Amino acid sequence: MDTSTRRGRPRSESADARILDAAGELLLERGYDRFSVDEVATRAGVAKTTLYRRWPTKDHLIVAVVARIQDAVPVTYSGDVRADLIGYLNAIAGGLDRMRRVGRPTSAGETSAGLVAEVVAAAARHADVAAAVHAMFARRNALVLALLQQARESGELRAEADPEVLFDQLAGALYYRLLVTGHPLDAAYVERLVTGALDGVAS
Repeated sequence: MDTSTRRGRPRSESADARILDAAGELLLERGYDRFSVDEVATRAGVAKTTLYRRWPTKDHLIVAVVARIQDAVPVTYSGDVRADLIGYLNAIAGGLDRMRRVGRPTSAGETSAGLVAEVVAAAARHADVAAAVHAMFARRNALVLALLQQARESGELRAEADPEVLFDQLAGALYYRLLVTGHPLDAAYVERLVTGALDGVAS
């Protein structure tokens, strides 16, 4: 007997794209608290069941939106690791700053971590959301670690340089400023951060 009809329809990439487009727009408009999965389905023109099969909760969908934002930032090695890291971290810092402000006007003195803090809190509450967050960062971080490995193989970084530790120093500092101190994530800070981190490992 032909069992193909029992397997269900294949997942539609066009539906995924419409859902993520709508979710990204709504998140920027409303922020985390007023984000509605049902409204995303309406805007995307898909059934609620279609959306919930892909992303069972609001937090899963928001993590997918954040992952999509991250994936838009290229990671390439040009032969100048300092310039590459500054460019990449500036893009990440800009994204973090935008996520800090989604859904509400932000005054110059506000130090809220905004959406990033909400995602961290959701990951702390729910193991499956935490797994999605960890997978997102593991995938992205692997690209940066490969860049640093290339820089080490080309001689820009010392042979004993540890790409994982170096990237932890860089990314960890950005998230510390966002989540703990609330200090600005500006280009001047990124340049000082990269320069200081590379001083100990550059050839």
